[in-house]
Amino acid sequence: MAQVQSAKDAIVILPDDPYVTLDPRFAAFAVPGGRAEQLWTGGTWTEGPAWFADGYLIWSDIPSNRLLRWDESTATVTTFRQPSNGGNGNTVDRAGRLITCEGSTRQVTRTETAGLITVLAHRAEGLRFNAPNDVVEKSDGSIWFTDPDYGGPDYQGAREMAGCHVWRLDPMTGALRQMTDDMAMPNGLAFSLDESALFVTDTGSSHGAEFPNHIRRFSVGADSLTGGKVFATSAAKSFDGIRFDSTGNLWCGEADGVHCYAPDGALIGRIALPERAANLCFGGAGGHWLLITATTSLYRVPVNARAA
Repeated sequence: MAQVQSAKDAIVILPDDPYVTLDPRFAAFAVPGGRAEQLWTGGTWTEGPAWFADGYLIWSDIPSNRLLRWDESTATVTTFRQPSNGGNGNTVDRAGRLITCEGSTRQVTRTETAGLITVLAHRAEGLRFNAPNDVVEKSDGSIWFTDPDYGGPDYQGAREMAGCHVWRLDPMTGALRQMTDDMAMPNGLAFSLDESALFVTDTGSSHGAEFPNHIRRFSVGADSLTGGKVFATSAAKSFDGIRFDSTGNLWCGEADGVHCYAPDGALIGRIALPERAANLCFGGAGGHWLLITATTSLYRVPVNARAA
């Protein structure tokens, strides 16, 4: 792997307290004396952090067409893959393999443990996807991903889909099912703790002020999503990636950092950052680090929370 930059050289300890408490409930998640650290910078638009139990993080730098890797034990950043085919959202499946949404080639891939890349989905009913954006795995092994119309570096071809949807993939059979039909730009997505609900951000405001920027809550059925009530709305129109912690709070990338929502939908606190946060995940040896991709940089902030 090509050396990009030593995280030791790039770390910047931000001087301000990163925890902004808006509701007393958030105080339990702030770490006294905790600081936000800039682990790396030099990206163009960072996205899709995915933590591996072996002690490293993979994330995307979309316009630079690369996936990067940060190793916790050595505090170094290396190039994991370049070109990445416009790699955007990433997740780790239950077998420890990387699942990636590729915006340029308009497909979802899996990196096998030996390094080979398997294409999981690239067409539905003969039509190419718009630009798969973010992805999660359900406990039954199904892969769920969003398909807005954002493209990527070297975007290949014209739009073929009539709309932008959430899709479900059965990786065993290859069967695809369209799960939504009323979203402008489905983006980040995350299952609730018991998987009875799927939360999806709609960032349609990127295509016009008349479109929404909010998080919707769908009830998960055997073969369908129902409901879709608005869970939270972004005043800054900057919602993006989302993750649940083990207590049911929803953490979301926003214009001023990361916002934390209680299960009842109340905004209870923020993690303040100097750059717009696109996405996040929990990780680190103890699982208590919030790892955040924010515009040009990768940050980490200690929190009294763990991944769902």
